[in-house]
Amino acid sequence: MAAIHVHSRFKSFGVLILSILLAQSAGLIGSIATRPNIDTWYRAIEKPEFTPPDWAFPVVWPILYLLMGIAAWLVYRTPEQKSREFWGEGASYESMFLPKRPSRRTALGLYGVHLIFNVLWSFLFFSFQMPGLAFAWILVLLALIVLTTRLFYRIRPSAGYLMVPYILWVSYASVLNGSIWWLNM
Repeated sequence: MAAIHVHSRFKSFGVLILSILLAQSAGLIGSIATRPNIDTWYRAIEKPEFTPPDWAFPVVWPILYLLMGIAAWLVYRTPEQKSREFWGEGASYESMFLPKRPSRRTALGLYGVHLIFNVLWSFLFFSFQMPGLAFAWILVLLALIVLTTRLFYRIRPSAGYLMVPYILWVSYASVLNGSIWWLNM
């Protein structure tokens, strides 16, 4: 019995590492679009006064991807529960569309979709140098992050809380992206 418990913990640790690597991979792929354009196009465009220093991005993003990976792992590890019917206890308009406890599959699927949107934003903004389209894209990304966070929270509150810094940063990045677009029209 002890061997099964050790195997289970080892497997869970392996899934944690994979979850973090998946999230960090999104950042790595995005950096393929970003890095070549930092010293050229990005330096040359007009930016608002509240633009963070260049060193902030490679510090903040890996931390956010780490938190995302841990949050996804927590959701993955949480056992499925049978969702309650709408007409049961605590019925509301929201419960008609979102069950009290969404499935892990739904939450992790949306998480995967949001990661794709995250990566593609870097290409739109930096590689294709289209801040207007990137601004629209980041607003959709932000909505996906908020929805993913909400689902994560409903499955495991600590997973939802781990996503909050990401929401805050992408909210700030949305304002920054919109300002850059406006200043460079």
